[in-house]
Amino acid sequence: MTAEGVDLKKRRFLTAATSVVGAVGVGFAAVPFIASWNPSERAKALGAPEEADISKLEPGALMRVKWRGQVCWVVHRTKQNIADLPTLDPMLVDPTSEQPQQPPYCKNPTRSIKPEYWIAIGICTHLGCSPTYRPDVAPEDLGPKWKGGFFCPCHGSKFDLAGRVFKGVPAPTNLVIPPHKYVTDTLVMIGVDGGAA
Repeated sequence: MTAEGVDLKKRRFLTAATSVVGAVGVGFAAVPFIASWNPSERAKALGAPEEADISKLEPGALMRVKWRGQVCWVVHRTKQNIADLPTLDPMLVDPTSEQPQQPPYCKNPTRSIKPEYWIAIGICTHLGCSPTYRPDVAPEDLGPKWKGGFFCPCHGSKFDLAGRVFKGVPAPTNLVIPPHKYVTDTLVMIGVDGGAA
């Protein structure tokens, strides 16, 4: 003890303990406050990009990825599928994709960054139904000129394997291509504008 009757060791201990307890309290108060600045799960779902690992997607197969509450398709087209696309041009409403249903980097004959992979939002442009993937060639119900694509069971709209709409069906435009980019050769980020591969 000092001359004034104050124990300095005890005072330092109490000051340090109070500081530690105060710092812990500030931490407990700050964490929820700072966390409130983050976007909600709903906001994230509305705009967050979505990754798609296409490393195991076989030629001719379709993968579904959910982005912004919508189903997106990733189709691994075969060499024959790609070769068939130009032969369908006379039967299509917008074969050269003049309507802005795709990012500029997908305004090409395959409507894709990489010809073998095609990515689209799986919603019919007529009334919002989900078309069925029909990769079979010349089935009885779709006719001898069918070379694979998507058929909307709601009202009969048909799209080829580049999402281009056929003439004489209710859908007015091609299927929508979302913004996307390749992070690696086998990883696609849907919802991020990326441009050419």
